Amino acid sequence: MSKTLEEIRQEIDAIDNQVHDLLMARAALVHSVASAKKKEGLQIVQPAREARMVRRLLSRHSGPLPQATVVRIWRELVGAVALLQTGLSVAVAAVENGSGIAGSNIYWDMAKNYFGSVVPMKKINGSANAISALREDKCSFAVLPWPELEEKAPWWVHLFGQRGDERISIICALPYGAEKQDSSGIKERALVLSKIAFMPSDDDISFIGLEVSADVSRAAIIDKVHGAGLKILNFYSTPITHHEGFNLHFIEVKGYLTEESEALLDLGTALGDVCEYCAVLGGYPAMQELERTKIG
Repeated sequence: MSKTLEEIRQEIDAIDNQVHDLLMARAALVHSVASAKKKEGLQIVQPAREARMVRRLLSRHSGPLPQATVVRIWRELVGAVALLQTGLSVAVAAVENGSGIAGSNIYWDMAKNYFGSVVPMKKINGSANAISALREDKCSFAVLPWPELEEKAPWWVHLFGQRGDERISIICALPYGAEKQDSSGIKERALVLSKIAFMPSDDDISFIGLEVSADVSRAAIIDKVHGAGLKILNFYSTPITHHEGFNLHFIEVKGYLTEESEALLDLGTALGDVCEYCAVLGGYPAMQELERTKIG
């Protein structure tokens, strides 16, 4: 005998109560973990662990609930408890992109989807100002547009030459768990910067910063990077106004790197005296493309 509409609604109400009970229990546990980390001086926000969690959930997911909804729910959970209760905040760089000044709203929406709807966020005019706010502890995270080729004043140059524990790193890429693209093209992307460390999530992308003599061609640098066993995903370059005869290079590569990684050390050795700076500038967990939501 089939169930009546009222019986189905009662079952849904019962499930809602169970879900709510579990959410409250989860929030209490996360709050306890955050408190313990704070006392022990440990990193409270851990994008790498969060990425592993989302990957695990997606690997066991089935049914009509869209994958994007699963990601959004868990990002809200992380933001509502781990971020909000520890007093963290986000600065979003308001910059002009291919869609004009209004296009900066795209980065705001991506940040809101990642950090959650309750975490304090503010817009700051310009990428350099957003980085300054992060460096001066006026925010905990800065969301900046993805680099473009042949930018006249790329923001990533501010990550070169940092020293000490207060260094800023790239820790995440947005959108987080984007749906597969159709033939209409690639959507806008952004990067998240913070003073917290870039940690391994078992599937990662890293950024390398190089300061190399302008006499060395991009092709030669690419050969050296490949020779160190690294796969290049993107390669950005700009001249240095304060150091004539040298260029800065910002290279996105497959895999997790640290300053002690053999591949990075091999790259520095291979470039030799023509390279005055070779360092990891952070990276992000690689997230799978989500199945597109079916309509109808």
